[in-house]
Amino acid sequence: MKIEFLLHNAYGIGGTIRSTVNLAAALADRHDVRIVSVNRPADEPELTIDPRVRLTPLLDFREGEESEEYRSPLNQRPSALFRDERIDNGLMAATALTDEKVAAHLAATDADVVIATRPKLIGYLAEYGTGRYLRLGQEHLTHEAHVPELHAVMDPAIAALDAFTTVSEADAGHYREALPDAKARILAIPNAVPAPVAEPSDGTSKLIVSAGRLVSVKRYDRLIAAFAQIAAERPDWNLRIYGRGPAKPKLRRQIEDLGLSERITLMGARSPIETEWSKGAVAAVASDAESFGMTIVEAMHAGLPVVATDCPHGPREIITDGTDGILVPLDGDATVDTYAAVLLRLTGDPALRERLGAAARQAAHRYEPAAVARRYEELFEELRPGSTAAAPARKGGLLRGLFGGGRDKPKPVPAQQAGAAHPEARCTVGADGSLVVRLRAGQLTAADTHLLLRHRGSKGKEAVRVALPQQPGGADGWVEARLERGAHTLSEGRWDTYTERSGDKSRRRLTASLVEQKALLGLPLGRGPQGVTAWVPYGTSDGYLALRTWLRPEHAEATEVRVGSEGITVTLEALGTSFGEGAELVARLRGADGAVGDVRVPLENGTGRLPCAPMSTRRDPEQDLWDLWVRPAKGAALVRVGRIAGDFADRKGVDTFPAAVHGDALLRPYFTVTNDLTVSVKDAAAAEADA
Repeated sequence: MKIEFLLHNAYGIGGTIRSTVNLAAALADRHDVRIVSVNRPADEPELTIDPRVRLTPLLDFREGEESEEYRSPLNQRPSALFRDERIDNGLMAATALTDEKVAAHLAATDADVVIATRPKLIGYLAEYGTGRYLRLGQEHLTHEAHVPELHAVMDPAIAALDAFTTVSEADAGHYREALPDAKARILAIPNAVPAPVAEPSDGTSKLIVSAGRLVSVKRYDRLIAAFAQIAAERPDWNLRIYGRGPAKPKLRRQIEDLGLSERITLMGARSPIETEWSKGAVAAVASDAESFGMTIVEAMHAGLPVVATDCPHGPREIITDGTDGILVPLDGDATVDTYAAVLLRLTGDPALRERLGAAARQAAHRYEPAAVARRYEELFEELRPGSTAAAPARKGGLLRGLFGGGRDKPKPVPAQQAGAAHPEARCTVGADGSLVVRLRAGQLTAADTHLLLRHRGSKGKEAVRVALPQQPGGADGWVEARLERGAHTLSEGRWDTYTERSGDKSRRRLTASLVEQKALLGLPLGRGPQGVTAWVPYGTSDGYLALRTWLRPEHAEATEVRVGSEGITVTLEALGTSFGEGAELVARLRGADGAVGDVRVPLENGTGRLPCAPMSTRRDPEQDLWDLWVRPAKGAALVRVGRIAGDFADRKGVDTFPAAVHGDALLRPYFTVTNDLTVSVKDAAAAEADA
């Protein structure tokens, strides 16, 4: 059977896109599957799409691409179906050109089933689709989420389809009530959420994790307020919030106003997110509404107990309260207090977290793509008997490889990927900080003999090699190389990873499909003959596996930074040295070459408070930068202050602090690209205008 999904934009990372990619991969085990992206805003999708699933864009709107479509007069005219800006607006709003492209595609497609994944596409499918194929619509939000103007277009379109699925039974009930005479069969089928490849959480991290779009309905402000209530009683617990969205500036201000910049981190978007769930011990959802709750299921797959508000619609259909998670009633302003009480209880009871987490992993199996795909196949069969009965399982299916009962079973690699230009790698940090790099055997050849790390700053003059097994391809389809932390001293900087062929020394750079860093959360910095060391593997912005390293004879780790109206207080840990008599915290103006005196304050029990006044007299019209150093003892050489422990390859823009205003100057500490601590001093009025 040929199955086709219509997506507005398959190149992002939103919940609709993730669930479609997951379901498409599962159905590809037995069917010919294609995703049609109406718009193409980027060169490549942010999510990995199974190689058996074809991706076809209709309109190319990549930045810098002046295509004929972009210049077409039709692209300047409004859509015939979606003229109201309350229905459709933004950079990829429908135009007359969109109408034409989608109509032409729906007239020509040879699919047996076409599934529209959002209201606008449902309208197109009802208007331009034909009876040659089954026409299905999906609701990934809720009935209440759409404005009346959209329902006026969407509801008649739904009624004309063969079937319409929502992700919760409660929402299906709302649509049945609203459309009692609909031809379409209206039912609930949940989103497909695959079991993670990453190791699940061990529940010991003292970390609360939340993830999703930073928008008002998700109520991260409620979660932050609840965490603020327990912060003093749980001083060793922190909160990480993953995602991006328009609410980020407001949330950052809330965190700063509460004085919790060192306890609550806005992490930005992460893909894949599964490695971040596994770092946590508790997952948190504080929304006013959840159409389904993909992040709830993702967290449950990782073995996390989820604390979720009992909001419409998804959480109560996913979580069994007290069995595999905890539901917090929505009760106006009292919700924050109740939520905080639940967090306090769960963070203080390891046995409860373990019990709920184990049950959560078991309950999450019902959302695996194989199970959801079967429900769709049953629906196709009911709508058109005989449509799926003869479809055999395709060889090398992804369901057996990824979701068929074991995290080490490999995703199938097409034959043409053997000797691929960029072999796929998974990297895991071991308990001692060593790195285990696993490579797909099907992407290697007999000539690949070594894992190679090349220091980026030395342009390869510094390199480390680890031998690969001579007979690649164990029972699980992976080749493993281990970089022992105690056996190698790596210069500070960034290292790129490759496979190397010993005969001609040719190399192929490795892509990062999974990087598991959770062992770094409680791992002490390394100590060796040449000083203090840290290794953090990470995926680069263009998808390659890299390693960030630090090697310093002495190091001053900034364990806490606090900003007050009159000064910046830094608490430090000395490594490779010790704080003695005359120890002091020093701020030095970058580029001054001694023309401007240092700001120096004594250290008491590892803590120093730098006054704002001496740094607030600005020299540079744009900004002054004061780098922070420590003099461990009277007469000792300066040691740079930074933060290199933990799982952050780059702290800049993630670990952030509030600013102090002193006179007309705004002073804000921040971490540089080398994770060292610096204070930026700008004109306060100009900085406020830029914010």
